[in-house]
Amino acid sequence: MTDWLSATWEASWRPFQYFNLYRLILAGLVLLAALLPEGWVASLHLDYSLPFMLAALSYLAVVAAGFLASLHWRQRFNFQLSLQVFTDVLAIGGWMFVTGGVGSGVGTLLLVSLATASLVGRGRLVLFYAALATIATLGGQVFGVLFFNFEPATIVQAGLLSAGFFATAILARLLGQRLMVNEELARQRGISLENQSRISQRVIERMQDGVLVVDSAGQIQRHNPMAAEMLGAAPAPGMQLADYCPPLDEAMGKWQTSAAATTEFAPATGGELRARFEQTASSAGEVLIFLEDLGRIQERAQQLKLAALGRLTASIAHEIRNPLSAIGHAGELLREERRGDMQDRLLRILSDNVARLNRIVADILELGRRDRMQAEYLHLRGFCEQFLESFASFQGVAPGVIALDAGADAGICFDRTHLHQILWNLLDNALRHSRNLAGSVRLQVKAGNAAGLVELHVVDDGGGVPETEKAQIFEPFFTTHHLGTGLGLFIARELCEANGASLDLVPEANCGHFILVGRSDTCQLTEATGAHAAH
Repeated sequence: MTDWLSATWEASWRPFQYFNLYRLILAGLVLLAALLPEGWVASLHLDYSLPFMLAALSYLAVVAAGFLASLHWRQRFNFQLSLQVFTDVLAIGGWMFVTGGVGSGVGTLLLVSLATASLVGRGRLVLFYAALATIATLGGQVFGVLFFNFEPATIVQAGLLSAGFFATAILARLLGQRLMVNEELARQRGISLENQSRISQRVIERMQDGVLVVDSAGQIQRHNPMAAEMLGAAPAPGMQLADYCPPLDEAMGKWQTSAAATTEFAPATGGELRARFEQTASSAGEVLIFLEDLGRIQERAQQLKLAALGRLTASIAHEIRNPLSAIGHAGELLREERRGDMQDRLLRILSDNVARLNRIVADILELGRRDRMQAEYLHLRGFCEQFLESFASFQGVAPGVIALDAGADAGICFDRTHLHQILWNLLDNALRHSRNLAGSVRLQVKAGNAAGLVELHVVDDGGGVPETEKAQIFEPFFTTHHLGTGLGLFIARELCEANGASLDLVPEANCGHFILVGRSDTCQLTEATGAHAAH
């Protein structure tokens, strides 16, 4: 059968310690009262005999021992509590008897002990404690009426006090049970709140957007790592937003005055950011600031657009290739029938455009295969020498026009086919804009700025890229050549990104100057890891 008074019971050592502290103070006051002049404490009817003093000292010693046990020996909770309650019933019951019974008012002290013990004790034990107090009170009163001339009417008063013992014990236990339930609920909610806080913190840390929390005084309370990366550095604890990032503080001021949801600003680190402000409902009036990198947003939109366009064009390219081959073959057959200069000119136009369409289809299909790569460690000197020999032979480049400068030990982790395609596009572009003299085009291999990086420079002696076109040269289908497809540099950059490298134009150069930056240690680490696993 379920104990309806102890369904949620568990040992409560801290309240039990407070209970013992109260009893220790009470025992000390009783002993002190026994040492004071009789006229000061006459209403307590104390007995100044030696037995009373010994009883008071014994009670103090037992209470002190119980207090120390509750501090240093947290075992057998019910036994300790029952022992202390039994001591109170014996001591206070004896004091009540020697002071004239229930009429002395000493019995009310038992109510305090029972109420406190019921708050921390177990249900059935609570009723047992009330029964002990009742036996001590009624038994002592009946014994006093029979042998010490107590008033018989006081037995009724003792009965009412005993009923109060049970009522106090039950009500206190029910109150304690509710307090325990609420405490357990608060503990569970605290755990859930802490877990939710950790999850939220981890989500904020992993967000691609920067997050700042600023109070009403303009002081930065919290931030995530992405905000520190966007703004160049992490703010110091308690730093003002105006001192940390003045443009963002100015943007926040505009938001507060104009109530605009978003605003754009340029941080000191460069680039362009979009700030979105939201007022929280917290009592501190904190403001949430969300930072978005506009360059990254545009890049993501461009990637999505290009991915969709790539899928579409790749499917179209497959469908175009067969009829294009048929057109080219028909043009070759027509060329065999020589009917005049006009026909030759038209066939030449047809042949050139068929070749251009074939290049576009080949480039699109190559772009679709960018993710199918097999990276390997390439010794750049040997690779570049073989590549230049093949390139010069195919393009009919005069000896010495392309100069190679590469160290014997330089290497890069790259897909061989991808690097061949990238260099082909870059050198073809450089030759087209160079003066085609000795050393007009240079292919240089240099060590990067950091360990493990390697740079490939393709430089020509042409007039360089006009300022109006520098921002567009890597866009698909942008070209300044009437026979160009506009996909060469775009595909070169895409293949670089697929291999964990980068391709950029040197903006301050007065000539055509492209830099490919890749890593030379990635493949070596992979091979070392694989060899170790095999071993």
